[in-house]
Amino acid sequence: MLLPLVGTVVFLSLGSETDAGGLRDTYRMMTGAREKQLIDAARMLMDARRTLTPIVDLPVELQPVSVEEAYFVQDRLSLVYGAVGGWKVGAPTAEATPMFAPMPLAWIASNGALLRGESHRFRGLEAEIAFLIGEDLPPRATAYTRDEVIAAIASCHPVIEVIESGLLDPIQATRLSMIADLQMHGGFVYGPAFADWQSVDFSKERVTLAVDGVVRVERTGSNTSGDLMRLLPWLANEGAARTGGLKAGQWVTTGSWTGLSLASAASCVDAEFSTVGRADLRFE
Repeated sequence: MLLPLVGTVVFLSLGSETDAGGLRDTYRMMTGAREKQLIDAARMLMDARRTLTPIVDLPVELQPVSVEEAYFVQDRLSLVYGAVGGWKVGAPTAEATPMFAPMPLAWIASNGALLRGESHRFRGLEAEIAFLIGEDLPPRATAYTRDEVIAAIASCHPVIEVIESGLLDPIQATRLSMIADLQMHGGFVYGPAFADWQSVDFSKERVTLAVDGVVRVERTGSNTSGDLMRLLPWLANEGAARTGGLKAGQWVTTGSWTGLSLASAASCVDAEFSTVGRADLRFE
């Protein structure tokens, strides 16, 4: 097999961010040398996570300069962690283009999971609503409708996304470095399925996030994407070139309702939605 030589020029369609948080299509050139830099970025983030020795940020020359470059680093990181068990997708506002990242299957667990110290340093927490895909949605020329995607959902669950990073404080690091680092993904713990989820008015759903029995956050209708159900058709359509299509058995989690809270070693964490139910975990 022939590998690209350093100095080879690769043309990629890249998405650069607008001031409103959306993406605009641009064309840039990625040389073999640039590809090597991004692989080095992935290796640096992986080592920081593995050794629990975080870095403040990627070196300037290794920092992604576009969302597409950040996704390139994500995908290289994801290869290290094995099979993809699903995708996290979210948007900071109702108007913003969503962002997404792979969730390793090995990091997905059910309620009551014990998260061990050798894998968790930052111990960030977000309460979310997630969906288990029941039918394959392979890439196709015609976009999936919202109804088609909803019909492919097997179940809806309350979840806690665990936030981890190879960056010392991912919120303070360069935004594209944070996105490259799997968008801070570090684990996913799901509660029981809620059968009648299509009757839920998510704009009125209440959520509390508690650590060791103390409520840290209590909010209503607080998913930042506005209509969280818009995220799934977007991922099935716009994300298909990268995901290879959503697959039965994969999870899609749809962004934080509670912002970012931090726990400590030996903490017990509960996220409870007023209708959809409860997810819980504990740290070693």
